[in-house]
Amino acid sequence: MEKSFKVIAENGIHARPATNLVTLANRYKSDIWLMANQKTVDMKSIMGVMSLGIYRHAEFIVRTQGEDESEAMDAITELLIKDNLGLPLHE
Repeated sequence: MEKSFKVIAENGIHARPATNLVTLANRYKSDIWLMANQKTVDMKSIMGVMSLGIYRHAEFIVRTQGEDESEAMDAITELLIKDNLGLPLHE
């Protein structure tokens, strides 16, 4: 599964929200990747997520693959919306 988002948070995806995303991603068995700025990183790695430098108005993609990919994508989407980090581009 793949879904595109746009960052709405004033400070982008900085340390605290990145930690929340990584913690959430690690609850799932599926592989989860975060793609931004022509780079792809494992969303289960805080260093990887922080290395992307995702700022306000940036677009990024979340890709999930595995046995619980749908549940993982739903949870990540919910967290991004709930914490005012990002919104899906196409729903």
